[in-house]
Amino acid sequence: MTLLTALSGQPASMTPSAHGPYQELYQQLYGETHGCEEAARHFLQAQLALVREAPSELPQMPEQLPAWIEQRCADVAQAYADYLEQRQQGLPRRYFQNKAHALYFLQRVGPTKQVDGAWLNGLLRYWQDPRFDGLLTTYLEELGDGEAAQNHVVIYRKLLSDHDADSEAGLDDDHYLQGALQLALGLCAEEFLPEIIGFNLGYEQLPLHLLITAYELSELGIDPYYFTLHVTIDNASSGHACKAAQSVLSLLPLGEGRADFYRRVAQGYRLNDLGPGTTAVIKQFNLQDEVVAMLERKRTFGQHMHSDYCRFEGKTVNQWLAKPGQIGDFLKALEDKGWIKRNQDPAESRFWQLIEGAGAAMFGVFSGYEKQLMHDWIAGDWISSQRVPPVRPGRGSRFSREQHRPADPDTQALVDSLWKLPDDQQLTALIPWMSARRHSTPAGLYATRRFIQLRARLR
Repeated sequence: MTLLTALSGQPASMTPSAHGPYQELYQQLYGETHGCEEAARHFLQAQLALVREAPSELPQMPEQLPAWIEQRCADVAQAYADYLEQRQQGLPRRYFQNKAHALYFLQRVGPTKQVDGAWLNGLLRYWQDPRFDGLLTTYLEELGDGEAAQNHVVIYRKLLSDHDADSEAGLDDDHYLQGALQLALGLCAEEFLPEIIGFNLGYEQLPLHLLITAYELSELGIDPYYFTLHVTIDNASSGHACKAAQSVLSLLPLGEGRADFYRRVAQGYRLNDLGPGTTAVIKQFNLQDEVVAMLERKRTFGQHMHSDYCRFEGKTVNQWLAKPGQIGDFLKALEDKGWIKRNQDPAESRFWQLIEGAGAAMFGVFSGYEKQLMHDWIAGDWISSQRVPPVRPGRGSRFSREQHRPADPDTQALVDSLWKLPDDQQLTALIPWMSARRHSTPAGLYATRRFIQLRARLR
């Protein structure tokens, strides 16, 4: 049995080999393709087996969860206060060396952030059961209650787009693991309900890294709104963390199945530990290695595109790009020739002048993220005298619903399909449009708003 078969329950020959198994599974589940539910089930069984014997940090009795969450929140608040005091005393940023480092992080957690809330998708069918109210409220708020300005996936995609960092180039297969887990849970709600409740309990806790990330993104001129939104919405007093604990107690069986249910909740909670977490992703960054890897990925596109009149160490640019593994030496040759002046203002380097600016010879060759990598690598210890003002959360992220936008055909078709249906059948018809793949589209946003309206009417 291959790794892919073990992960997805499908023969490897059925799936393209261009990507790793987690990415392939992620795309299959996200795309809602044939066999995705069976693949999700096999995947979850395999992942739960990995955490079955891991120690649990949950309290022994579920009734202790509210107090446990409150204490965790207090501990995080104190740790964040300590962090702020350290920064005020002059200590450097704890997470991000430079802006390129922050964009690297945003890219690599992108597959997870772009399915935000997906683990709760399968619970929409329980809209009539008041025991699910906390979980459904959490999911609907992840979807922004149908408003693009508050939809978490829309916000995150805009964040990446604003910095021209929405490419998946350079991502490792492990970066798709956590997102695949969330998609799989959303597709298997009936079979894995306790695990979903436990996963939600873990995911909706307020972590220290969320607070520090938001603070340091702002310092680097990157809008932290996506992260500050989660700081407020996941609070322990009335937010998602509180609702997560209440949901465990609301859905806990009253009879003999109680202990087994809570055991499965704990297993679902531990699924949050699989895959590289925030701090692990941050620690993986090495600026030199990232620059080399980025240029190596672009090498095949540029190896025949340069003239031969410039030579570095006796080689033309095309010769430097002709074979893999030469990029590091090529950068050193550019330094020796004076085309790159490390630890100085990048504007003084001839190579930077070739890639930055409307009149640059290689204008458009590098994305915004790729240019930021080059900029920060060249700059090194040099610090610009121009201070980047901190970005206030939400600046540039909030956008109102357009009143005169062109009609969306999916939305119009959905509206047309609903108008003859009774309210309860409309709710059933809307649910598919609130999946991870669709909820951020115009039709998905409309479906979310209509679902909320009808659910309130029928309750």
